[in-house]
Amino acid sequence: MVRDDAKIIRLLKTAGGQIEGIVKMVEDGKYCIDISNQIMAAQAILGRVNKEVLNAHLHSCVLSSIENGSADEKMDEITALLDKLIK
Repeated sequence: MVRDDAKIIRLLKTAGGQIEGIVKMVEDGKYCIDISNQIMAAQAILGRVNKEVLNAHLHSCVLSSIENGSADEKMDEITALLDKLIK
């Protein structure tokens, strides 16, 4: 599986636009719940991006290292990443 950079960039630009909108909402003194809802929407997009990147990594880099018999380093990377995600 090849990483879909076009999709990742599109999602990141969407999240960036949302964040710019959130900044404007704060500057304009918008209602806190409305701001929070937009923050959660941006977080959801970033979660989708992270899932896309990690899925591609597992299907390319990690799979390749397993096939080459050198998976220990990649497994350590994934374990460290999971530790961060599950905090």
